[in-house]
Amino acid sequence: MRPPASNTGRFKHESLLEYGMAYSKTAEYDHLVSLELGGTNSVSNLWPEPNAAAAKGVNNPKDPVENALNQAVCTHKVTLAAAQQAIAADWTTAERVLGLPSSTGR
Repeated sequence: MRPPASNTGRFKHESLLEYGMAYSKTAEYDHLVSLELGGTNSVSNLWPEPNAAAAKGVNNPKDPVENALNQAVCTHKVTLAAAQQAIAADWTTAERVLGLPSSTGR
């Protein structure tokens, strides 16, 4: 279950400062390892995820990767541990590292 913004707002602000980022309406305080891959709501698993420059909402480019990894785990193409490690290391390369087709066209 995703924590309410009222619980995470202060941490999001602090994280933005730590990452040297400015507030953006389309930036999301997101899970490094998504909930669907067994990630937790702990502050250590949350980060301010920047969005595409022309984004109109908070659907970030990482979302399709999270969904694809979840699908790969559920269909036994990769292990949960491998998916968690790959997305935590670098979500932009996770699918390639795991030998999965790209869900983002990268």
